[in-house]
Amino acid sequence: MTTEIAAPAVLRDLVFAEPVGFRPLTLDLHPAPSPGAPLVVFIHGGGWRVGSRRTLTPTMPGDAPFARIAAAGLAVASIDYRLSGEACFPAQVDDAAAALDWLRTHGADHGVDASRIVLWGESAGATLAALVALGPVEARAGVRGVVDWYGPSDLEALASSQGGLDDPGLREAGWLGHAVGADLERAHAASPTFHATPAAPPFHIAHGTSDSAVPATQSVALAQALLAAGADAELTLVPGAGHLWQGDVDRDAILDAAIAFARRVTA
Repeated sequence: MTTEIAAPAVLRDLVFAEPVGFRPLTLDLHPAPSPGAPLVVFIHGGGWRVGSRRTLTPTMPGDAPFARIAAAGLAVASIDYRLSGEACFPAQVDDAAAALDWLRTHGADHGVDASRIVLWGESAGATLAALVALGPVEARAGVRGVVDWYGPSDLEALASSQGGLDDPGLREAGWLGHAVGADLERAHAASPTFHATPAAPPFHIAHGTSDSAVPATQSVALAQALLAAGADAELTLVPGAGHLWQGDVDRDAILDAAIAFARRVTA
């Protein structure tokens, strides 16, 4: 008779940063079955203004998707960050970098190898993941790859497609703290497409062709910028998929492809 080994317990609400004047920022750690596993750092979406680290994406609810990643040999740290109602860009990028710094310092205490990290973000979280991975060397130490699910990559182009360069009510304007067109230099600073570099880690980018919230052209532009810079980027456009992988799509296959990429780049 085969005895199944129970999955390690999820460690909830670990405080990784306490920004002055703000709530403590926490993460959940989903350990892999074996100690010393590489680490996925997951950054949730929600237009920078809402969202929960407890959900990989609303069409894949609960702990099961995180457990599936962990069962593949990758620990998962799902992190909080300050939302746009609390602080504007670049606070969220700073928070993600702070989570990585905490994990590099304390990861071994929890059985993870934070010298092998994959940043995995969906929607607004993918923007944050990409900005950290394309940012200062010290902030992205240990980052071996990025999984980018339908993330905004060019805020100017995104706002223009919505007819809202001067609209302060757009989610990207709320993140910047002003209409996108009011300061294009700052909007570009918050747009991963403008930070592509040959030093970028490999990117796995996936986007639905029927996404009306963040057009697939955003991911196409990021992939093209990375490849033009000499970086490694793979782009998958999922026919008929909407934002959050809504629609009649094979979500298991999408998740499995991202897991396979994460395993490959951390091997």
